[in-house]
Amino acid sequence: MASPSDPSKQNVVRKQNKGAPIKFLVPLIYAPVLPLIRLTLRHRPVLRDRLFTGVLAGAFAHGLYLVTDIYDIESK
Repeated sequence: MASPSDPSKQNVVRKQNKGAPIKFLVPLIYAPVLPLIRLTLRHRPVLRDRLFTGVLAGAFAHGLYLVTDIYDIESK
């Protein structure tokens, strides 16, 4: 049986923690999309407004998920 201080298991944990979690990089995707929606769909205002509202609602939902996830971790 491997002991809790087994070096092979410690290396696995270190490899998993490399890099930023993708959930914190998602705003880098949807932040530039919002102005592009407004610019490219200016001749179709109904579609533009619905798509913009949908992406913005998704952004707020993602932010709410991140905040509640942080509070959940702190409460434990």
